[in-house]
Amino acid sequence: MIDRLSGIYGRLLAGLALVGCAILMGMMVIIVADVALRNIAIPGLPRGLAWSNEISELFLYLITMCVAPWLLRQGQHIRVDILLQALPARLAWYLEWLGDVIGLACCCVIAWNGTRAAWSSYMSGAVNIKTLVTPEWWGLAPLPAIFVLLAIEMIFRMIRLQRAERGPRHDAVSAA
Repeated sequence: MIDRLSGIYGRLLAGLALVGCAILMGMMVIIVADVALRNIAIPGLPRGLAWSNEISELFLYLITMCVAPWLLRQGQHIRVDILLQALPARLAWYLEWLGDVIGLACCCVIAWNGTRAAWSSYMSGAVNIKTLVTPEWWGLAPLPAIFVLLAIEMIFRMIRLQRAERGPRHDAVSAA
């Protein structure tokens, strides 16, 4: 049952990573269009896209949010593992647990506080005023959702760690 849920969840995260790829493609198109319009005068079209920097900033954030849970699942997140690889296997395994528990706690705290911030922004009607005027909560809303997904993945990591041999993880290690 857990393996089936994990597989379904992994496909969800892979789909979310594809959304991140699509956002990256969209950002590239916007930047190319902005540069082209600034450098090539085309009658009837503006000289650049004034909002392109603002949208690109938002897209960078959204790409990070979309891809982070998938990267964690793949073991491709930032990881300093040289010490874990040098320690006795059982001690390294316990430290892996400690890291996962701390990671889960951090994800839960960020999800909770992100939810509070997004809700507060929504209720107050706060807006970002730059080239575009947008509700502030639009930018805050993905944060708690993604950190809930990261927390779920931390739980799946713990299950996989419990089932594995007693030692450090061997995914995405720098010292083999």
